[in-house]
Amino acid sequence: MARRGEALREHILDTAKLAFLETGFERTSMDAIAARAETSKRSLYAHFPTKDTLFLAVVDRVRDLFGARMGTPADYAEQPEEAVVRYCGRFVQLLGWSSVGRMVRLGIGAADRLPELAAGLFDVLFGVTTGHLAAHLVATSGLAADEAEAVANELIGLAVHPALPRLLFGIDPLAEEVPDRARLDADVDLDRIRRYLRRVLPE
Repeated sequence: MARRGEALREHILDTAKLAFLETGFERTSMDAIAARAETSKRSLYAHFPTKDTLFLAVVDRVRDLFGARMGTPADYAEQPEEAVVRYCGRFVQLLGWSSVGRMVRLGIGAADRLPELAAGLFDVLFGVTTGHLAAHLVATSGLAADEAEAVANELIGLAVHPALPRLLFGIDPLAEEVPDRARLDADVDLDRIRRYLRRVLPE
């Protein structure tokens, strides 16, 4: 049965996401996306008049999917500081997943020519994550919003190094399967993040 309406739109977005991740924004044509989605160019352009429009819609879809996989710090532990540690650990764990790691590479590759699109990808992965972390710190540690934001950014920066550069440069392989949250303790050095948290969290 042919897809129509919202079902077709969602299918196009999922197809376009895979195409952009595999070949990059510049090398992915609307013709190729239409063929891969098994729909007509007319149907594709009816939903997304330009490739930029399509890419922005893909970014919004990734935001929803990534946000659902991350959740909020309160989802990870009852003890506020342990919730922060495990939330940061989950972020590191997901950066090693091919869908997320390639999205980071895609954003970097688009930064010169398409800075707005690259900024959108940065916000999806890092902006949303640090925002949730800062909100948690405000709620549980009594930090002012600006101080909580600074702590969240510093902690995320410490947590992802050196794992993220190693993944970006291809030193460590990306995982094809979605990392299982149940394996968080085995996949990520949470003790290292605990030490960083003690360092950056004000007394």
